[in-house]
Amino acid sequence: MKIFVPGRTEIIGNHTDHQLGRVIASAVKPGMTANCRAFSGLSAKVTSGGRRPMILDLSDLSPREGETGTTSGLIRGMCCAIKNRGYEIGGFTAEVNSKLRSGGGLSSSAAFCVLMGRIISHLYNGGEIDPVTVAKCAQEAENIHFGKPSGLMDQLACAIGKGVYIDFLTGEIASIDCDFSSMGLTLCLTDTGGSHAGLTADYAAIREDMNLAAASCGKEVLAYVNREEFERQSFEKEIVRSRAEHFFDENERVPLMREAMEKGNAHECIGLMNLSGRSSEEKLKNIRCDAGDDRLEKGLELSGKLLEGKGAWRVHGGGFAGCVQALVPSDYFEEYAKAMDASFGAGSCFKIM
Repeated sequence: MKIFVPGRTEIIGNHTDHQLGRVIASAVKPGMTANCRAFSGLSAKVTSGGRRPMILDLSDLSPREGETGTTSGLIRGMCCAIKNRGYEIGGFTAEVNSKLRSGGGLSSSAAFCVLMGRIISHLYNGGEIDPVTVAKCAQEAENIHFGKPSGLMDQLACAIGKGVYIDFLTGEIASIDCDFSSMGLTLCLTDTGGSHAGLTADYAAIREDMNLAAASCGKEVLAYVNREEFERQSFEKEIVRSRAEHFFDENERVPLMREAMEKGNAHECIGLMNLSGRSSEEKLKNIRCDAGDDRLEKGLELSGKLLEGKGAWRVHGGGFAGCVQALVPSDYFEEYAKAMDASFGAGSCFKIM
């Protein structure tokens, strides 16, 4: 059996999902494919990228300290989450072929989890595990077994497989047309070469700071907080205030972007994406990591020089390393890509939509 799962891109809603905010994300053409089959017993044999097969005993699905940050942790975590929801699991082999670059900003870890979930769903549950449940299992696998404090946006976009507007507070999940080409725009990413490895603490700090801001108002997450009440609070660390301000501003931008996309308003889409990018840099502060890697920062600076008055540019996804996302006039894309490739290597800039 062959199963495909797409990667995802975040259109807008940077670091809002873990605070039960709003986000727009979309599946993209690059993804992961697995040739899989069931066999008796409780073990998984997974091969990827020509490497030696990974063999896991699935009779014990409890989290293992040595599997934090590993593919094994993701596989065991998916099986654990699915079994805990009352579904069947069993042995399987899977030969995985990925078109998603590791650290390339298209959520390879979420796509891999969803792929494992789909395999188990089709081989042992008649394909009946719905996409939202698969996504929630994937989030649990990343949080508990892999050790990454991710929200649910990546997993939902990969599992649903198209453009989605998500309001995590109300539970609304609505399909949305993400066809920027009809507006004369190309959505692209530039992989600046930085690795996400070792950045879990940086990502966790954003969530922790936002949770601190919410706690100052007696709430668990910022989506429950009245902004006027928040603004009356004082904080020992200024970054706690600025990251919370980013959440409130970004959360208001998402439905505006939804409306602009539905109307095909290119000017408004560009403006909102640039506001999102500036807020991520200035308030969320997820551009430069503690290790001092400045490649992402340089990619944003170069994009600004190339696209000022023409398009939009912003940090993509978690930040601190990885990709610059840009909305580029389609007739200018080749020139933009050539300049970005000259700085970050041939093929660094690539279309995703």
